[in-house]
Amino acid sequence: MKSSKPKGNYDVIIIGAGPAGVFAARELIGQGKKVLIADKGKLIGDRKCPIVNGEIKNCSKCGTCAIVSGWGGAGSASDGKLTLTTGFGGNLEEYIGRAELLSMIGYVDDIFVKFGADPNYYEVSGETARETIRVGAQAGLRVLPARIRHIGTDASREVLNAMYENLVQKCDIRMSSFVEDIIIKDGAAVGIRFADGTEAMGNYVLTAPGREGAPWLEKIVSKLKLPIASMPVDIGVRVEVPDSVCENLTREFYEVKCLYNTPTFDDRCRTFCMNPSGFVVHEYNKANHLVTVNGHSLKSKKSGNTNFAILVTKNFTQPFSDPIGYATHIAKLANMLAGGSILVQRLADLKDGRRSTQSRINRGMVEPTVSAEPGDLSLVLPHRYVTDIVEFLDALNHVIPGVNHGDTLLYGVEIKLYSLRLELKKNLAVPSIKNLWMAGDGAGVSRGIIQAAASGVVAARAMCEMV
Repeated sequence: MKSSKPKGNYDVIIIGAGPAGVFAARELIGQGKKVLIADKGKLIGDRKCPIVNGEIKNCSKCGTCAIVSGWGGAGSASDGKLTLTTGFGGNLEEYIGRAELLSMIGYVDDIFVKFGADPNYYEVSGETARETIRVGAQAGLRVLPARIRHIGTDASREVLNAMYENLVQKCDIRMSSFVEDIIIKDGAAVGIRFADGTEAMGNYVLTAPGREGAPWLEKIVSKLKLPIASMPVDIGVRVEVPDSVCENLTREFYEVKCLYNTPTFDDRCRTFCMNPSGFVVHEYNKANHLVTVNGHSLKSKKSGNTNFAILVTKNFTQPFSDPIGYATHIAKLANMLAGGSILVQRLADLKDGRRSTQSRINRGMVEPTVSAEPGDLSLVLPHRYVTDIVEFLDALNHVIPGVNHGDTLLYGVEIKLYSLRLELKKNLAVPSIKNLWMAGDGAGVSRGIIQAAASGVVAARAMCEMV
């Protein structure tokens, strides 16, 4: 399966083949536009992680990480979880309004189902939801019921490949092609330059690199001197517990989404990306030369554990201006202590201020689903973050009894590099540069598959209206 070659000038050039780029291309092609999609990653059939395939135990630091890069983007090809509720997944509502976002979520979801996503979804209601919300509130937790469609990593690959086969006949697609720069002339975006020096010219450029491409986008933003609206940083750990701890809720909710303001530092924490019967995985960020942690779940293969992230969100003020640098610095500390891998620690050891050992982990109730180096996360995460995570787990224990057991495993670190939040017009156009749009996680518009895809649609429709 080969990608087609670019043929000349384009109506729109899209940087990034994640949900934002793919759905933007669908819209544009539907209006008869000539489109080029360029992405540094590989096609679905070539996105193979040697750890996930069981070939090796530790991250081999591939040139392009198959978990986070390539056709379909990071979220679509790692777990394929669609959150069909407006309260999650990003900031698109601020641009288009809640009513339009609801409509857009339905539109995008229907397309996923059309291409093979499971038509069934999870939507908790009734007494289960009321009781969970009530118990959570007593502990200071805000439990947020959501409608969730779970595609699964394996099934997601089939859905995304079907989208590729549909698009490749109608537009040009260049995979394994790193975009070095956006070409600007007379204050307008007119094309892109690849790492090999070749160029592609177009009337409009849509930048949708995803969270994996956030460091690249940061350089572009700095070069173009684009204003940044805000700069949050998400840093935390991935928690792994036996399925039995969570199954009463995951059976109903699938993913339990909670927000919590910690008592000691009043920091905002949240659960993220819960994977019942799932697997913890490595991610490699080539731009920053670091290995981080994530999780996914499959339709056809199950583990005996559930994993999810606890993320602490911090907003910094001036003169601080490097949120990505801050997050990657912490991740590099973890890699340093883990010999280039990720760390794992029992919760009891973290609370007792001691390094975990393999023997203590082996004696515990949780069998790890990924290879990681036993260590001490308190030597990596600032004291404030450690306190936040421990307090959050204690509160979460009220709605998920047993989650704060001493044998609970914590993997570190997990970071989200969609920290840039650009100042964009309502249609996601860049105000200071003509013919340039930005969408998806990398631009801070979305934080998930559905809103990323919807943001691509918003940008594409705006471009069509200008022609």
